[in-house]
Amino acid sequence: MRPLSLWAMTDSPLRALVADDEEPALNELVYLLRQDSRIGEIKTASNGTEALKILQDGDLDVVFCDIKMPGLDGIEVARILSRFKSRPQIVFVTAYDEHAVAAFELDATDYVMKPVRAERLGEAVRRVMSAGTPTVAPPQDDTTDDETIPVELAGVTRFVQRSTVRYVEAQGDYARLHTGQNSHLVRIPLSTLEERWRDAGFTRIHRSTLVALAHVDEMRVDGGRCAVRVGDDWLPVSRRHTRELRDLLVRSTSLRG
Repeated sequence: MRPLSLWAMTDSPLRALVADDEEPALNELVYLLRQDSRIGEIKTASNGTEALKILQDGDLDVVFCDIKMPGLDGIEVARILSRFKSRPQIVFVTAYDEHAVAAFELDATDYVMKPVRAERLGEAVRRVMSAGTPTVAPPQDDTTDDETIPVELAGVTRFVQRSTVRYVEAQGDYARLHTGQNSHLVRIPLSTLEERWRDAGFTRIHRSTLVALAHVDEMRVDGGRCAVRVGDDWLPVSRRHTRELRDLLVRSTSLRG
């Protein structure tokens, strides 16, 4: 498989696989992709098992994959691909929005809703190309790879980098990600994010709040009540988390120094 960074240095079109068990949907997606000069060879599969066989035998750059297919579904295909030493990028193409969290967990490049519009598919191809462009990552306080979170906004799925999230608030079975001036609601419990992001510098400061230590600007204790400032927001810290948070901040500051 070509190294992703070569995409930015050559004009070679992307080699793609389209997997969908519904023939009309598959044919429509192939037709739209063939109108895009950035796409070269296109292979097709009608189910997950067939898709994996092609991926094992072929040298492909991107998979446009339906989710609900007989046998191995798209999520299972992506999960198997995640164990490959080198794998193509994945763009999910589906009529269902409830699989966005699973897409987030599997590092999907994009999540396109059916019926597919040519403009939206073109944006997905652009994201695939951009993901292959070498970029300078912002300095991190840990060695954990950044993650990408899919969020829905006005019917469009966008992707937010975990490193841009300052703090997270619980809202029932959902969580609201705060990134500077914006916030995004995702269908994932706060407890799940707490466990997954612990090694990336996130810690619980309240039963309903998770904060990124790297974004804490100030800690204040007044009348026995503790709070931290993250940008322009002051967030309360529960008594049971105050000492642990103080220790983590001191340790984090000493490591950066």
